[in-house]
Formats: sequence, structure tokens, C-alpha cells
Amino acid sequence: MFLGEYSYTIDDKKRLATPPKFRKILGDKAIVTRGLDNCLFLYPKKEWTKLAEKLSKLPLSQSDARGFARIMLAGAMEVGIDKLGRIILPDYLKKYAYLKKKVIIAGLYNRIEIWDEKKWNEYKERTEKEAGDIAERLKELGI
Repeated sequence: MFLGEYSYTIDDKKRLATPPKFRKILGDKAIVTRGLDNCLFLYPKKEWTKLAEKLSKLPLSQSDARGFARIMLAGAMEVGIDKLGRIILPDYLKKYAYLKKKVIIAGLYNRIEIWDEKKWNEYKERTEKEAGDIAERLKELGI
């Protein structure tokens, strides 16, 4: 399971290290794709397969289902993970997430989110201010 928030830097060779405690779960290959809120999602292959199967079963007749599947599946790329836990992010995904040098890697149970540091701080600040209201709305979902 992925938990926590970590600050990392994309090096001059476009490599991004992953937190040491995440490396065993990720293995030697993972899937990175467009995430929501202009971040990237990084999945271990096993978790990606579960999600991809669900996406492939969405009804083609629904525009939102087609659009979401396209964003997630067409944007996905398998990335190798070297012995030091580093990945190379494709340029089109770095552009999508506005990634420059400083990034935040956030563990979210079955996936990792990769954020531009500035965008993450803005998102986190905004969301923390709304935490009470968000919790109230989630009550309907049994949380």
C-alpha cells in the first residue's frame, strides 16, 4: 500500500526517483497515465490491470465513459524502474501535469500521484480549507 507525501526532483536526465518504501510494490515496471486535477497516476501493473478491465467495460454509448476511458487508457505508458527506483516520465505526461523540476509524490493506497510541487501545495491548501464540507458530503457515501 502507498501512503505519505514526498518531495523529489526530476534530474537533468529526466529521471524521477520513487520513495524507497514504494519500490518493492512497484516492481521493475509500472504504468503511468494522466490523472485527475492535472497530476499523474502511477500504478503497479497488477492494480493497473484491475482498473483497465473496469474501464474497458464502460458503455461505449455514453460520452462521459468514452472520454474518461480515452484519457486514462490512451494516455497510459509502461515505464521501467531502474535499480535506484527511478522512472523516466514521457514528455507528453510531464506537459499534462505541468511538471518541471520539483515534484510531490503522494501515496494513495493503490496508486501514486505525481504532482508539480506548486500545484500540489495550492491544491492541498484549498482542499484542507474545505475538509469539513467535503467530509459532510462524503457522509452520503458511508464515509
